[in-house]
Amino acid sequence: MKQINFFLFFAIIFINSSFADINKDFENWKVNFKEIALKNNISEKTFNLVMSETKFLSDVIKYDRYQPEFYEDTITYISKRTSSQKVSIGTKFYLNNKKLINSIESKFDIEKELLLSLMGIETNFGNYVGKMDILSSLATLSFDKRRSEFFTNELLTLLKLIDNKKIDYKTLYGSWAGAFGFFQFMPTTMKNYAIDFDNNNYIDLKSNKDAYASAANYLKQIGWKNNQPCFLKVDLSDQIPNKYLNISAKKLHDKKKLNYFRKYLKNSDQINHKYDNLNIAIITPDKDIIPDAETLNPAYIAFDNYEIILKWNRSLRFALAVCTLKNKFKNEF
Repeated sequence: MKQINFFLFFAIIFINSSFADINKDFENWKVNFKEIALKNNISEKTFNLVMSETKFLSDVIKYDRYQPEFYEDTITYISKRTSSQKVSIGTKFYLNNKKLINSIESKFDIEKELLLSLMGIETNFGNYVGKMDILSSLATLSFDKRRSEFFTNELLTLLKLIDNKKIDYKTLYGSWAGAFGFFQFMPTTMKNYAIDFDNNNYIDLKSNKDAYASAANYLKQIGWKNNQPCFLKVDLSDQIPNKYLNISAKKLHDKKKLNYFRKYLKNSDQINHKYDNLNIAIITPDKDIIPDAETLNPAYIAFDNYEIILKWNRSLRFALAVCTLKNKFKNEF
């Protein structure tokens, strides 16, 4: 027992000293980051006000290293996010906000089913927007080496929005990765696409009016085509060359007209010929991610609208889930 206590004592000391070292390094990073912020025309007053209480959040690093879209198989990932309960909650939300959502759909030419789907998957229709201190989350990820450049830019963008009084820093609680509001906008997305739809001189992405208009504006600006297909599940022939199989969401390659790929589709007769002249890519999202996954199953053909959702979130599974839930909502209205 004494030996166990001896090792436990030194383990606790080691953990505490390591944590203290990280916090010290983080505080030193903040000193250096302040110089960068001031060079990017962020006022010292704003920096001192909003960054003084930021902390290194070790949990954020854990979340960054383990994300479900990297480990869950496609069928599991989609089924969890497009359940009948999700559809029921979304339908009730729509009926309670019908006038606003229909007006946004009409103004921006973005289907209400898509907006509902994105809000449902991102925050369960505003019921879970995240409780993390976004400034500390972004600072932690900027301090971390893995994706420092990306998150440094996001943090600088957010500080600029606060400096320009576009966003109230006291409301900034959201996801571990720094996303905010009902549709989980990152700071650069807020800057480029968020709208003060109710004209109160303040963008509130936890308000249905500003959030829905901002999401619709974002989708419209990045090229969503109303009432066009997103994806179709296919049964691939083992004769299809591997070069046509997309396993990464970073950039879909080897796209061709659907008509070209028909010879590799066992269920070709089930796919409408009206899509023949549309460019598609073949995606096999489980390959090289899920242990022992089949090479050709599951497989999907992805249209242009699917790639628009990838601009929202670079995850093959996320885009499949969004379009699946969107189609389920179409059967409800």
